Amino acid sequence: MEFLIWIVFGALAGWIASMIMKTNGQQGLLLDIVVGIVGAVLGGWIMNMLGAQGVEGFNLYSFLVAILGAVVLLAIVKMVRRA
Repeated sequence: MEFLIWIVFGALAGWIASMIMKTNGQQGLLLDIVVGIVGAVLGGWIMNMLGAQGVEGFNLYSFLVAILGAVVLLAIVKMVRRA
């Protein structure tokens, strides 16, 4: 059951990040899920490097950290595609 919650969590975080980065039309649901889950890992790592708490369960703070990580991930992908 927790696996399904991670998928929904990742889909929402990836979808919001893709709307922020204006890549929503280029991504489908599967890519939103992947971006959201990888973004949660990346965001947690970034927050830990800054001395803050990373993703700790399913709450608003963790959701915002996942969105932050997904936005950073999409920015990196955009830079690589342009190069």
